[in-house]
Amino acid sequence: MEQTTPPGRGGTLAIDLGSSTTVVAHQVAGQAPRLLSLPPYSLSEPVVVPSLLWLSHPDQGRPLIGRQVLEAGLAHGDGPELQRDFKRRIGAVQGGETAPALWPLSPERAGALLLHQLWGALPADLAPERLVLTAPIEAYPGYRQWLLEVCRDLPVQELALVDEPTAAAIGAGLPPGSTVLVVDLGGGTIDLSLVQLQGGEGRPAPIAQLLRFAGRDLIDSRQQLRCARVIGKAGLALGGRDIDRWIAHHLCPQQPLGGGLLDACERLKCALSDQDEALVVWSDGSGPARELQLSRSELDAVVAGAGLIDQLDGLLEEVLAAGRSAGVSLEAVTAILPVGGSSRLSGVRRWLQDRFHTIPIRDQRPVEAVALGALALTPGVRIQDVLSRGVALRCWDQRSGRHHWHPLFLAGQSWPTPAPLELVLACSHDGQTALEMVLGEPGDEQRGEVVFEAGLPVLRRAAAGQAWVKPWPQQPPPLPLDPPGRQGEDRLRLRFSISSGAELELHYTDLLSGSAAPPRRLGPVR
Repeated sequence: MEQTTPPGRGGTLAIDLGSSTTVVAHQVAGQAPRLLSLPPYSLSEPVVVPSLLWLSHPDQGRPLIGRQVLEAGLAHGDGPELQRDFKRRIGAVQGGETAPALWPLSPERAGALLLHQLWGALPADLAPERLVLTAPIEAYPGYRQWLLEVCRDLPVQELALVDEPTAAAIGAGLPPGSTVLVVDLGGGTIDLSLVQLQGGEGRPAPIAQLLRFAGRDLIDSRQQLRCARVIGKAGLALGGRDIDRWIAHHLCPQQPLGGGLLDACERLKCALSDQDEALVVWSDGSGPARELQLSRSELDAVVAGAGLIDQLDGLLEEVLAAGRSAGVSLEAVTAILPVGGSSRLSGVRRWLQDRFHTIPIRDQRPVEAVALGALALTPGVRIQDVLSRGVALRCWDQRSGRHHWHPLFLAGQSWPTPAPLELVLACSHDGQTALEMVLGEPGDEQRGEVVFEAGLPVLRRAAAGQAWVKPWPQQPPPLPLDPPGRQGEDRLRLRFSISSGAELELHYTDLLSGSAAPPRRLGPVR
């Protein structure tokens, strides 16, 4: 792919910020997309920017970035000056790994600094008309809010956001109507998504709806683009860097997991993607150099022993369960799309072949597929996402004389919702002047998580237990009744929906008076 960019062009810029590498691509309407080389930060083959920052001082405005860190020999450092693996922590709201206390920058500030420096490194004669960014599944809401803040002051007219699995499916060039299982194994996260491309079978291509981003409605485009829908998805905050830790612990169990050792193990891992055995020379600086040797079979055993294959099976079952609930079986999947550098591991390849031996596997362009797909999605495709957490309403049960939680939307529900969910509420006592609205988030019965023990990532799956609901911290006001209601009387018809901005909305009608109240926004969902 050609990496130069003709001067004086606007077009669309796509930035796929990754845990290990960041890809920057550009496209002008009617022309093929191009990966952008951004000297002195990017590598030449492949044309990516290592997601690395080196700061000599916490307030330093111009750190070393990407290739500069590698060429300076600073990628082996363990101190707070080296910033890496920060993407996985951006937007995280609970659980998982937190940023080390000694970091001079928060993950959000480190990511913002990298994006701003890359924007400043664009060719002087390149002024993009629009910018599209990609976001991971597991931390999508928080990550989206972070991007809003980061891009607020960038001099670009249009800003858009797409989730990474959807972009990867579009980037594979699959025809309308295809159903794709995206298996994204990046440097810091694993994401599995069942994605359906609309159209096909004689159906007309939908009219695209532009994304809302940074408070701007992009609704003027009349291009007819494919509309992608995410049917089911599951993710885990674990990736290639954690595999490097497992390799280091296997080869040097008594050695501290320093950056130099981890980088040597990363080189071993990458070499084993193309050959059966690999050897690297490494030294911790306190003694003679040491040869580290590893075979594919050993690496497969390390990965399997750490529980990665079992966890992939668990994530796959979550996604396929969401597909079955939507009427989409594994037999309906058109292709498997592996993306991310870790998808090239022989153990992962074997897992893909064993689980999907009858389905074509599209493994071209695992590194740049997301950025190229993001360009294809811009500016006019509406992304229909799904909830990672459900929503429940506390209701009064006449028979038991107690409150219970009634599910409104379950995890895996797509949004925006095509039709509202209707619910009729009755009064619990005579003279009732208002119906209380208490909303909550159902807890997971079983969920995978990553915990760190002695510096090593360990995969665990919490045991199923009694269902519970966590009330929202901020509840909407009660719904007034005028005149007051009577016990057992059906009084309000509620219609719940989820908007394109991931807001829970309510329309309701008083069944006694027949009056309809103005719509209410009850709060964000996730």
